[in-house]
Amino acid sequence: MHKGEIDFITLGCSKNLVDAERVMRQLEATGWTCVHDAEQPKGEICVINTCGFIGDAKEESINMILQMAERKKRGQLGQLIVMGCLSERYRAELEAELPEVDAYYGKFDFEGMIDRLGTYSHRTNPRPLPWFERKLTTPSHYAYLKISEGCNRMCSYCAIPLITGRHTSRHKEEILNEVRWLVSQGVKELNVIAQDLSSYGLDIEHRHMLPELIDEMAQIEGVKWIRLHYAYPTDFPEELLDVMAKHPNVCKYLDIALQHCTDHMLTLMRRHITQEEQDRLIATIRERVPGICIRTTLMVGHPGETEEDFEQLKDWTRRMRFDRMGAFAYSDEEGTYANRHYKDDIADDIKQQRLSELMAIQQEVSGELMQRKVGQTMRVIIDRQEGDLFIGRTEFDSPEVDCEVLIENGDLRVGEFYDVTITKAEEFDLYATIC
Repeated sequence: MHKGEIDFITLGCSKNLVDAERVMRQLEATGWTCVHDAEQPKGEICVINTCGFIGDAKEESINMILQMAERKKRGQLGQLIVMGCLSERYRAELEAELPEVDAYYGKFDFEGMIDRLGTYSHRTNPRPLPWFERKLTTPSHYAYLKISEGCNRMCSYCAIPLITGRHTSRHKEEILNEVRWLVSQGVKELNVIAQDLSSYGLDIEHRHMLPELIDEMAQIEGVKWIRLHYAYPTDFPEELLDVMAKHPNVCKYLDIALQHCTDHMLTLMRRHITQEEQDRLIATIRERVPGICIRTTLMVGHPGETEEDFEQLKDWTRRMRFDRMGAFAYSDEEGTYANRHYKDDIADDIKQQRLSELMAIQQEVSGELMQRKVGQTMRVIIDRQEGDLFIGRTEFDSPEVDCEVLIENGDLRVGEFYDVTITKAEEFDLYATIC
């Protein structure tokens, strides 16, 4: 029986998006219509899936709650529900400060929302669907696949373990069943995500299980691309490199956050790795998977970062020539090791200046690397059409965060693969024609 419409608004990372997709699938099975990130929300219920990682993300979440609370005051919204990281960490404070929210759920109890809103019909749907089934909000040819939750690393600056708790791996067979279901829905590209891919399986069988998982996943019929996000450099499972080299459908792409390069900063950040070990790992990855695209994330302005540390970071960034790199300025998050033990001693304007300088270096590196692709033939998957252009990605590009390929000719289909010739390159985009 149709129950009306629920608007879902997801803030933060792709891991949050997977949680929202699971809840939407369950609610639609009980008769609701769920709409994700509508430009003009009009549902009788609004669910905001919040982020609580750093200050800017928390502010965005609070502003969205206040905006929807105002809609409720005007009688344009029946219920307002908040879930996700922000309410996991600050539920008591939020309940006291924002009583206009009807219900709060965190990261691990949002199944309660199904009990609150959903009643399964014994005639049409006698029981909840498997929890791994989701209402996909991405284009139908790709999806995110979350294989674990939480993190044991306890880096000095990071609030994630305070929000999500200890690292918990999903069981391999459950993940593989989800992959089979996703393929049955038309998904061809799987972007494997976790806070710490490197630790997958350690809590289940006390051994690295990521190579085994990816090896078996690559053998499932219909899986065309597998891309790996958020590996951790310390205790990295190098057997994974053999799997990447072995299977053509495991993309030559690795997202591995390195954060800094000097031993001084790596120690303050509690990364449990030295610059020499980190550099050796990157060299090993590139040697064993030739042509691999490495994406990383760096941080500036962490307490104790000296001008010398920063100059070395700039030189290192030039030397390492990462294919993809993001960076952010340190945010002092309450409860973290850095917040409790260090002084946030670098002014915001200096943090932003360092961030700008570092990204300018990466823009130059990226521009040089992109120019090398001109004239090459590359395989792309088409994500969308914009006017006369078709927008695609190579195996070296993850959705939403990496480069796109703009194809200027051809009658193409979204979700299909094509071989293209690169005709022009900019710092962050490529132009191509169909071969």
